[in-house]
Amino acid sequence: MPHFPRAELDEMMERWIRANRDAEESGDWAGHLGPFYAEDAEYRWNMGPNEEFRARGLEEICDVALGYHMRGFERWKYPYRDVVVDERRGTVVAFYGQIAPLTREDGTPYEVDGISGSRFEYAGNFQWRRQRDFFDVGNVKSLFFEMAGAGVLEPVVKRKIHEQARGGLLPGVIRLRQQPSICTRVNNFLAMVRIAFVG
Repeated sequence: MPHFPRAELDEMMERWIRANRDAEESGDWAGHLGPFYAEDAEYRWNMGPNEEFRARGLEEICDVALGYHMRGFERWKYPYRDVVVDERRGTVVAFYGQIAPLTREDGTPYEVDGISGSRFEYAGNFQWRRQRDFFDVGNVKSLFFEMAGAGVLEPVVKRKIHEQARGGLLPGVIRLRQQPSICTRVNNFLAMVRIAFVG
């Protein structure tokens, strides 16, 4: 990986965080963040067991990652809490929150617990070559269950969950391995039930 000046990477992150705040205010994630990706950039994140999101190229990143997958989350906040820069490798690891624009009856916000963040590879010219997000999938699902019970999930988010529950893949999502058979999945589930009750 090429070496980049530390000051340039620091400025890149300042610009990036500022653009994120602008996107939070406007809801236009592709418009504000799109210019920060190189034409041949790649954006990925894990969706849970055996599923991975992957967008290749600027157009796909804007249309699918920052477009389709941000529908229903336009008003969420993603405050950056820590940034680690490695100028020798041209990489950045950043940690941030994921906070819904709604609060519980006790006044606390709906927020994803655990660790959320991104690993970036810098391409130069104030653009990213690669981005890989990471977050606690179990905590995301737990929050969505809670929000569903409270009746506050956005309709578009409910449609996405419905599509996944039917076995469909959302745009950009691929399976990493062949799906196990129904018999195998039932056997695995029963094995865990036996462990839970018998040990």
